[in-house]
Amino acid sequence: MWVPADKAASRDLAVIDVGSNSVRLVLYRVEGRAIWTVFNEKVLAGLGRDLTETGRLSPAGAQAALSALRRFRAVLDGVRPADIYTAATAAVREAKDGPAFVERVRRDTGLKLRVLTGEQEARLSALGVSAGQPRAEGVVGDLGGFSLELIRLSKGKPKAGATLPLGPFALGAPDHFDPHAIRAAVERELARVDKSYAGANFYAVGGAWRNIALLHMSLSDYPLRIVHQYELGAREALETAQLVARQSRSSLERIVGVSKKRSETLPYAALVLEGLIERLGFSRVVISAYGLREGLILDAMPETVRALDPLVEGCAALGARQGAAEQLGPALEAWLAPFWRKLEPAFETGREAVLLAAACRLADLGARLHPDHRAQMVFDQVLRAPVAGVNHQERAFLAAALHSRHTGQPPPEPETLGRLLSPELAQRARTLGLAMRLGCDLSGRSPPLLGAAALTLEKGFAVLTAEGRNANLLLGEQTTRRLAALAQALDLEPKIKTS
Repeated sequence: MWVPADKAASRDLAVIDVGSNSVRLVLYRVEGRAIWTVFNEKVLAGLGRDLTETGRLSPAGAQAALSALRRFRAVLDGVRPADIYTAATAAVREAKDGPAFVERVRRDTGLKLRVLTGEQEARLSALGVSAGQPRAEGVVGDLGGFSLELIRLSKGKPKAGATLPLGPFALGAPDHFDPHAIRAAVERELARVDKSYAGANFYAVGGAWRNIALLHMSLSDYPLRIVHQYELGAREALETAQLVARQSRSSLERIVGVSKKRSETLPYAALVLEGLIERLGFSRVVISAYGLREGLILDAMPETVRALDPLVEGCAALGARQGAAEQLGPALEAWLAPFWRKLEPAFETGREAVLLAAACRLADLGARLHPDHRAQMVFDQVLRAPVAGVNHQERAFLAAALHSRHTGQPPPEPETLGRLLSPELAQRARTLGLAMRLGCDLSGRSPPLLGAAALTLEKGFAVLTAEGRNANLLLGEQTTRRLAALAQALDLEPKIKTS
């Protein structure tokens, strides 16, 4: 039974995913709505390599998959996760000898593979995208070795879905790369769905498309090597896909991070992406590192947990792991909320409230770090932490804010921040950091003491107020300095009021 997020210790879960190209074991730690990957092992077995020609699983691929699954069983026997989820997708689903393979796996390892239908696969992939990006709105495309699952996602809910034989193996990989024939096949299959899957946003799931995104990062000298929620405009994605499709296999193998087996299928995936953009008119491609496996986990969560924000939950878990005071984050959020709401919105998406909640749960992140290095270490961790529900601009915002929480010095990596944040957002991040610093230092990081004072904005002033015996909290040079720094960041005058 899933324990509610507000009462639970962490749970360890395992997912075994038997795909048409790869066989993978991922171990997760789940803390409320936050999903952390703690172990990830993949074997590119190529189960579906021969499926188009023979209708059967590749003998070599089946042997490699069975060897991997026997090893995974041994790992699971040692780890003993609370739950094990399994999934087998298109190759096992379509192959004549798929049932025999499933039985062989059960006999050799004791693992019972759940063979997903195309509709189930599409739905779980969409749920996985929602697990990592709860505000995702558009079309999810999960490209496996043999099939492409398309499904519409609206307000975190999967809608209609379709399965198309557009995986690299279905298109002839690895030995029959004919761009003209492949483009014609892609066009023919996409005509079956026509404009019913058109939209502004395309959420790309699958290792091949992640590799294409990594190539674009290298070509554009992008400063943040995090593929999850990496965004490309349609033209950028199209040009990168066309570049990949023109490369020889040996050229692709020379790209850092692209394995020999992946280079065999990458041009096929590029032509599928090209066809999707041209046929369905997407204006933006968003890469999702979350997919079917995370969808299985989200699907098992009760609605009360699923409805929580993964960014806020992830930041709370990250802080708790490093010894942050459990109640400080929510108390600091409540203390700052009236002040924060009076500022003009800085994000067009209306994300101020969520980012305030997330930042406050990280406010104590550096408590056990050396004070001389605390700001730098917190900045780096927040910028690159594997939390979900945050795009790259928001990562940079939170990192800059948490740096200002600990020091008045300019944040590091100015080129990274300059690429991701406008001057206005950078200044707003500094304001948030200084406000958190004031609250933490004023109260001695004590949640009850925060309620004894109030931070407000009045015309021309940033005002700190306390009444009666609580007025003594506002004494001291440090409190005066912290308020003055915050007021200066807002181009206001500081004012301390007691009564």
